[in-house]
Amino acid sequence: MCGIVGAVAQRNIVPVLIEGLRRLEYRGYDSCGVAVLGDDGPRRARSVARVADLEGRVHECHLEGITGIAHTRWATHGAPVTDNAHPIFSQDALALVHNCIIENYELLRGKGYTFVSQTDTKVIAHLIHSVYRGDLFAAVREAIAQFQGAYAIAVLHKDQPHTVVGARQGSPLVVGLGQGEN
Repeated sequence: MCGIVGAVAQRNIVPVLIEGLRRLEYRGYDSCGVAVLGDDGPRRARSVARVADLEGRVHECHLEGITGIAHTRWATHGAPVTDNAHPIFSQDALALVHNCIIENYELLRGKGYTFVSQTDTKVIAHLIHSVYRGDLFAAVREAIAQFQGAYAIAVLHKDQPHTVVGARQGSPLVVGLGQGEN
């Protein structure tokens, strides 16, 4: 089972995301990644190694931001390679992490996008992006109405820099609230 971490704060959120991934390591995974929103949209680092390797990549890329998502992945669709590691992007505007399986992803795949990864997650990201009209919450709600299967997702968009939208159906997703950060 994959693990998802998302956070919004008034400080650099990357250490919180990395620590969240460390706390999920006991569950096992084959790849991991983190994405944060910068001034020019989402930026990410991904790895098919351990979280410690990802942390090195994050520092090399100078990833910093106050809004971010992170993920540990067990491959269900697509091989455990960097292109399939999460977070998955759509049009360099939207970043998404996903747990479980969208059973009808092949049907949803026929929306006219070119796919770099082999995952059902890429289909989800592109579907949400295709219905996005300035309101990420509304776009996620519209997209998930088309999903069949159990899932949990966390999504961020460059046009809504202080927002992470989460949704779930039959898969756990825990939300926390803190002083000055969520």
